[in-house]
Amino acid sequence: MLIAGLLLGVLSYFISSNHIVFDGVMVFTYLASIGLGGLFWVSVEYVASAVWSTPMRRVFEFISSLIPVLFLLAVPLFFALRAAYEWTRDGIVKTDPALLMKAPYLNVPAFIFRTLFVLAIWSLFYVLIVRNSQRQDFSSDQILTRRNVKLSAAFIPIFGLTITAFSIDWLMSLAPDWYSTIFGVYYFSGTALSSMAAATIFVVTLNEKGYFPVKLTRDHYYNLGGLLFAFANFWAYIAFSQFMLIWYGNLPEETAWIAPRIHGSWLAISVVLFLMHFIVPFFALITRSAKMNPGRLVFISFWILAAHAVDIYWIVMPTYSPDKAVFGLGEVSALLIAAGVIIVTFAIKARGVNLVPIGDPKLKRGLEFHL
Repeated sequence: MLIAGLLLGVLSYFISSNHIVFDGVMVFTYLASIGLGGLFWVSVEYVASAVWSTPMRRVFEFISSLIPVLFLLAVPLFFALRAAYEWTRDGIVKTDPALLMKAPYLNVPAFIFRTLFVLAIWSLFYVLIVRNSQRQDFSSDQILTRRNVKLSAAFIPIFGLTITAFSIDWLMSLAPDWYSTIFGVYYFSGTALSSMAAATIFVVTLNEKGYFPVKLTRDHYYNLGGLLFAFANFWAYIAFSQFMLIWYGNLPEETAWIAPRIHGSWLAISVVLFLMHFIVPFFALITRSAKMNPGRLVFISFWILAAHAVDIYWIVMPTYSPDKAVFGLGEVSALLIAAGVIIVTFAIKARGVNLVPIGDPKLKRGLEFHL
């Protein structure tokens, strides 16, 4: 999948070099949300002293290993910023008072520095937390758990600030005259949901096929399904709040962003996004039995990952084509690359490492967890 995606990407570049840059932004922000979300859930477990998730925490650690990969994806995009971001073009900036005012922040050197700084911070916490977790497999030292609790407590507020800055830079600044004060929370909602969906696929599949050295129960599945259900609702709440405030305020600098997305073929994408990201997960997971059904959990998790891809597409591509929705080789390439990177990264990181944190003092209680 990864090789096929890269080959299609090269072909798409020769067809339309500008188009493929927007696809690259989609892949980058999509994988960033899943990788960062994995580390977020690991940190939440440590801070909350949760026990039910301990047997499956290593899966979230493997997913968070996407974070260092983001450096490789960011570098080629740094050389193509001009194709996607208006604020990189001096001719446009000089004629736009709003962009002139934002120029001290929205400029290429500052943008690259912020991105590298944010990725470095995420990578640092990833390395420290995961290293302590894996060392515990051999030492069973509870001091390592306490260290990770402290690291996670420090990471959570930093996570909130950096994910907001990252989403503003890479997504909101595609329309530099527009702004939303809850856009960072909107991106976070998709991040938490999609990373939980990716982890659910791996956890349920590995457990059902007998790859875990321990057996997870339907009670563990219920919590995964419950979190998917909760964050599908949270995403809908934030998405509606953002739309309602723009609609109610009716200010030109805000409505200019939403207007293309509620007209023409983009209106159809907006409706599909609402159905995929909220309505289907809501009714698919609303019952207790549904949250405990392994087949349904895997299916709806794939569905949510697809919905998150549509969400990123809905944010990014109207900047490239505001008049009509476009879908071609570039989008197919983006989907294949994203899926390939996730699978390859997970397979590499899982090789030679325990799939369960066998030295964690909470493991026994986690295996005995019952609702």
